[in-house]
Amino acid sequence: MRKILALAVLASGAACLAQPNPTRPPVTGISHVAFYSTNFAAAKEFYGGLLGLGADPSDFNAYHVGAQMVELEALPEGHGHDLMAHVAFATPDAEGMRKYLASHSVAVPDKVSKGGGDTLWFALKDPEGNAIEFVQGRPELTGRPREAAVSKVVIHAGFVVHDRAAQDKFYKDLLGFRVYWHGGMKDDETNWVDMQVPDGTEWLEYMLVPTGRELSPRTLGVLNHIALGVGSMADAAQLLRSRGWKPSENSKEQVGRDGKWQLNLYDPDGTRVELMEFTPVETPCCAPYTGPHPH
Repeated sequence: MRKILALAVLASGAACLAQPNPTRPPVTGISHVAFYSTNFAAAKEFYGGLLGLGADPSDFNAYHVGAQMVELEALPEGHGHDLMAHVAFATPDAEGMRKYLASHSVAVPDKVSKGGGDTLWFALKDPEGNAIEFVQGRPELTGRPREAAVSKVVIHAGFVVHDRAAQDKFYKDLLGFRVYWHGGMKDDETNWVDMQVPDGTEWLEYMLVPTGRELSPRTLGVLNHIALGVGSMADAAQLLRSRGWKPSENSKEQVGRDGKWQLNLYDPDGTRVELMEFTPVETPCCAPYTGPHPH
């Protein structure tokens, strides 16, 4: 009997050892991005008025960009000047992603949470403490899409990164993100690294800042940002003009170092919302593109 029990224990142990580590589920794009706001009424004039984004009926401080969302949260007392609340990535298997990250010693919740529209999600921190989420499913879109929206897709989100190597171990090595393009203000510098999701065309932009450098609230608002894709910058700018927007030194149509038309706008709290064409019209500085463009 003891021999049988011993064999059973050995067999059980061998079975556990034979179980493969969980595989990484796909990461298909950006689900939503959340920012802190100090004035929801003024923000509505910007996101709902100037940009023409439809407010979600269940949360009037959340705005639809096609199937994605920009969410606004009340600024917590004493929070500081960083107004990016979190970036959420889309996956078809939130529980699988939770288990995958846990198997690689990443701190994750004990279970996924259920959100509106039967979405499943969980939150965690990346190596630099940035809040990110993984979301399965999309919130149900009620009503007809707004034709007045300046864009129907968030093509990237960017935030401050101090240690590229540490972030690469998480986003590149563990999650499978890949470099789409990198560049800087000068040809021999790298200030921005576009990390495309492994199973889509949207990307996370590292806004590289040396450790120890102090950033003003205005600079943080520029660096921690989102980009909305547009097919024609000329058409997008004309739509904005019809709603009272006027170009300025900091907000005008221009071709960026990445070779794409862009136009920077700023919400009432100084958070940058960049409009960007999907494809370049000039050869980019610094490095070629290495992945497919969004559309």
